[in-house]
Amino acid sequence: MDTRRTPRTVSSPGPAASRSRGAHRRARSGARTAAGLLATAALLVSACSSGSSTTSTASAAQEAALVALPRSTPAALSPYYAQKPAWRGCGVPGFQCATIKAPLDYAKPSAGDVRLAVTRKKATGPGERLGSLLVNPGGPGGSAIGYVQAYAGIGYPAEVRARYDIVAVDPRGVARSEPVECLDGPAMDTYTRTDTTPDDTKETDGLVEAYRTFAEGCGADAPRLLRHVSTAETARDMDIVRAALGDEKLNFVGASYGTFLGATYAGLFPDRTGRLVLDGAMDPSLPARRLNLEQTAGFDTAFRSFARDCVRQADCPLGGKGTSPEQVGENLKAFFEKLDARPVSTGDADGRSLTESLATTGVIAAMYDEGSWEQLREALTSAMKENDGSGLLLLSDGYYERDADGRYSNLMFANAAVNCLDLPPSFDTPEQVRGALPEFEKASPVFGEGLAWAALNCAYWPVGATGEPHRIEAKGAAPIVVVGTTRDPATPYRWAQALAGQLSSGRLLTYDGDGHTAYGRGSACIDRTINAYLLRGTPPKDGKRCS
Repeated sequence: MDTRRTPRTVSSPGPAASRSRGAHRRARSGARTAAGLLATAALLVSACSSGSSTTSTASAAQEAALVALPRSTPAALSPYYAQKPAWRGCGVPGFQCATIKAPLDYAKPSAGDVRLAVTRKKATGPGERLGSLLVNPGGPGGSAIGYVQAYAGIGYPAEVRARYDIVAVDPRGVARSEPVECLDGPAMDTYTRTDTTPDDTKETDGLVEAYRTFAEGCGADAPRLLRHVSTAETARDMDIVRAALGDEKLNFVGASYGTFLGATYAGLFPDRTGRLVLDGAMDPSLPARRLNLEQTAGFDTAFRSFARDCVRQADCPLGGKGTSPEQVGENLKAFFEKLDARPVSTGDADGRSLTESLATTGVIAAMYDEGSWEQLREALTSAMKENDGSGLLLLSDGYYERDADGRYSNLMFANAAVNCLDLPPSFDTPEQVRGALPEFEKASPVFGEGLAWAALNCAYWPVGATGEPHRIEAKGAAPIVVVGTTRDPATPYRWAQALAGQLSSGRLLTYDGDGHTAYGRGSACIDRTINAYLLRGTPPKDGKRCS
């Protein structure tokens, strides 16, 4: 679920969950032994069973809660906390870059390091500097550095940039921080075209083989790192970065998957939690299958909103005025089925045609931002009426972060690596997927089948999951603002309600609107409320609503 990332169907030949696509688009996640103190931070009161058992894991997660780490820094970690960044220019005007080390394995700090890339844009003034504001755009797998240098560091409200150093760290395994790589460009082209709605045994076997090939590539590239890219470990990295920056507390804006990262930090370090904004929130108490199912319903909510808007436009290729969202969905599904039988030409330099899987990804990409709906209408019109699939292919390529030379960023690789480590898989076998198809197709008649099959990817991952579903309470933390958008496709509004309810100091801020995330997307009410919190420490009244 890209996306992240997708909460979190993972990087599959179809959309991945919990991706902060709106953000990317604006730029065009008693006595103890020393080992016990340093243990991996996914410390739960109780464990849960296989992720494919939705009811049992969801029930167990109601009792499981993330436990805060000890306040004192273990001696073995002291050298990491004593680091001072050696800032240097990094080729982007106004920004500085540095590298900070973290232990590869927090349970065995002497086993080696991981090098984390960091960037900052210093506070411009006027006004007293408030410290650092770390930003994460989501994913998992999204480059925080790329996001800050292209958008947040120059596009956040001027009053926020005046008072804060805007800082980003690429999480371990992502972009500039020892990136996980799985497939080269041509192999990814093949992977993204794989049929994710198999009609028979042969097509099912082909999908499984694609998942295996992807997973084997990731395992071969980073066999050690792949075991240590969990969200809990990344949250601990953020605390080392906080100390290196000289801040007593962490101030943070996280979007989409970044809300899970920020909430995890608060759960582990509540006394070091400063002003946290969690925008487009995830619910950490849900098992993977439930997350995927609810995100599928979220995409259906967004699609229905798009459908109602589409039929009011003269150029809508899916129906005219008065056509119901259900019929619009049926018309789109029929188009997908035609592509399954006969892909459409795109004029692509590498000879790629528009397959059902690529077209579906292109449509889903446009659900993240209502500003893309016009582009989607034009792309669908070209593909459906003119047999030109280039527009939908362009949307799909943007989603996968494929450039014009056929190179992919590592976003989809890191997305899978994090998601498959954070939670047990949604499904263990193709038979389990087939058994779940009715509920997924009920959640979304258009996207349900493909998203169900996309959730099979982690079944073949070379590393077993180390995390489990759990609540995050962060008792003792300062007020945390949790933002939810009522028709968010990737992080359904219910998740924001759930996270705000779990956090002992959570304040729910609601945006009644479309698209993924809310801050900086056009609502003066949302921006004004979050700016007041970041600049003056004044949280909104719990339950405040904006439009």
